[in-house]
This record gives sequence, C-alpha cells and structure tokens, in this order.
Amino acid sequence: MTEITRFSAANARMPAAQRLLPAVILLCLCLPARAAEPATIDDALRSLYNFDFPAAHATLNGYIAAHPQEALPYAFRGAAYLFYELDRLGALESEFLTDDDRLVEKTRPQPDPTIRKQFLQAVNDAQTRAESALKANRNDRDALFAMCVVSGISTDYMALVEKRQMGSLSSARRANAYAQRLLQLDPKFYDAYLTAGFSEYMVGSLPFFVRWFVHFDNVGGDKQRGVRNLELVAREGRYLGPLAKVFLGIIDLREKKPQEARRLLAELVRDYPRNPLYRKELDKLNLELAAVPAD
Repeated sequence: MTEITRFSAANARMPAAQRLLPAVILLCLCLPARAAEPATIDDALRSLYNFDFPAAHATLNGYIAAHPQEALPYAFRGAAYLFYELDRLGALESEFLTDDDRLVEKTRPQPDPTIRKQFLQAVNDAQTRAESALKANRNDRDALFAMCVVSGISTDYMALVEKRQMGSLSSARRANAYAQRLLQLDPKFYDAYLTAGFSEYMVGSLPFFVRWFVHFDNVGGDKQRGVRNLELVAREGRYLGPLAKVFLGIIDLREKKPQEARRLLAELVRDYPRNPLYRKELDKLNLELAAVPAD
C-alpha cells in the first residue's frame, strides 16, 4: 500500500468535522484581516473625559487625517489643549471654581507657551473651516456647533488662564449667539443647550449693575432656566453630557447642595474611572459630608 493510499484510508476513517479542520484553518489564514474600526470624535472625547490627553490627541489626529476639512475635530483638539492646561494649573478643582475671589484674582498663572501656541492654532484651524462652511451654507449645523465650541473654549482660556474676565465676555457672547442660531434651526441639537444654559446661569449670577451693561441674545439671566438647560444636556447630549454634569456639580457646590454634587460626581467616576480629578473631588466631598453632624 502506497503512502497516498494509506493517508486516504486513514482520512476516510476520521470524523467528518475532523477531516474539515485543515481546510477551515487554511480558509481563515487566507481571509484578509478585519480592518480596525475608524477613529471617531466620540472615542476622542471618551479619552478626554478620562483625562487621557495623549490618547485623545491620537484619536483626533487620526480622525482629522481622514476628515481634514471638518471643523469640529479641530475645536475638540483645542478643548484637549485647554483642559490639559487648566488641569496643570489646578484651575479645575472645586476650591478654585467655587471661590469667586480666586476666580477673579488678578495674579496670572504661568501658561505653557507651547500649549498656548498649539491651542491658538487649533482654534484658528476650527474657525477657518467653520467660517468657510458657513459661507457655503449659513445654516450648516455642524459648522455652527463648531463655532459654538471654539468660542466657548476661547472664553475659558481668556477667563481662567489669562485672567481677562471682562475681555472674555465678547467670546462668551459669540458662543451664545452661535448656540441660539443653532437651536432655532434644530431645537433637538441638545449639546448647544450647554452654552445657552451656562450663559443664562452666568448672567443671572452677575451683580445687577454689571448685568445692566451685559447683553446676551435670548438670555434673561434666569438661573433656573440655565440649570434646566444644563440638565437637558446631561441627559441627552452626545458630546457634552459629561461637561454639563461638571457644570451642574459646580453649581450645586456653590448653592450649598453637596448631596446633589456627590450624586453627579459618583456618576462621572463610574463613567470615567481613569479621571483622577473626579475621584479626588468625590473623595473630598465624601469626607466633608461625613464630618457634618447628623440632624
């Protein structure tokens, strides 16, 4: 009996599934590898909210390489530079954001010049693309939202890093104007309510004599309306829901509602467990609440 004959006889005695195994393995080896899922802005923001800034930039870089003319990823690139800088300066901690004296103190921190340059470049990249899109279509929703985001991060950089609070009001007004235009076109573009809600709450918190000189479109200074808008973003927003929770938590701390702030912080810690600031703030608040005598 030849070797081929002996192999054929032995193969015939194997179970059918066992005889098919080599062919299945060969087929799998011949199939092309599954392509990696393309990077998305949602993935980048998940890293950003976890304060994993390198991962956020890497994902945004990949998205921008595939979509170089979209304005929004450049705006979020700017947001990543902003949050990195604010975190480095300690300007995101609750003691800073709930203390009016520290917010308006004139002593300027030392901004990182490299980050500042990169931030301004991202802002410019987003603005030029959004403005170009709006020239082609003044009702381009994505471009309006990009302008809303980029105006908002410019406001924050001027107010919190450069300590130009009054100068930042012009950017804040622009952000609100773009948000109001977007919401008139699409009331279900929920992320835009973050800017509208924050503007409402901010104006409502200003002293009367300052509010007299500050005008924001469609904003009357109704703090409760502002809170309701932020709560809507926290529930329904695609991109800015976690940021709305941060704002609401700050408002709760400022208004002496620590239990509500703790609930929001616990949700942020659950959803973004790699963010050390959320955990630090929650632990600090738990200690403060534990020290309060029970009624």
